[in-house]
Amino acid sequence: QKRREVSFQWKTCDMAPQSADSVIRLDDFIKHSGLVGTGGEAKIYIQGGEVTVNGSVETRRRKQLAVGDIVEFMGHVLTVAPFDD
Repeated sequence: QKRREVSFQWKTCDMAPQSADSVIRLDDFIKHSGLVGTGGEAKIYIQGGEVTVNGSVETRRRKQLAVGDIVEFMGHVLTVAPFDD
């Protein structure tokens, strides 16, 4: 499995995971990781049980992720990371 941290530069700072108490939705995280083309595609994979969060299958597309959470999807292991300027 490929491991990497995924961080984002958002258009509005209130959406950016800037600290340990910030959150991002699971479907947004997968979409912005570049592994799917659209949020709708992310939704299909999530609701199909093909995504795990911190080792457990997660089927809620609006699941709130925090910095440090680990998402496994399509053979990739992604860690939610804050964006550094």
